[in-house]
Amino acid sequence: MEAWKQMIGEKALQKGIINDPQWLERLDDSMPVWAVLEMFIQLIEKMEPNYNSYD
Repeated sequence: MEAWKQMIGEKALQKGIINDPQWLERLDDSMPVWAVLEMFIQLIEKMEPNYNSYD
């Protein structure tokens, strides 16, 4: 596997984007759309504040 793919996988694992180290061995595998969407949803939820303004 190319080093740049391995580096992306390791960063994703460190950042919590993926939570299973076995993905590092499967970085060339296809992902179902639902799995990609789930990652994006988790990312958006981390970026959006969980509180409402008191204004």
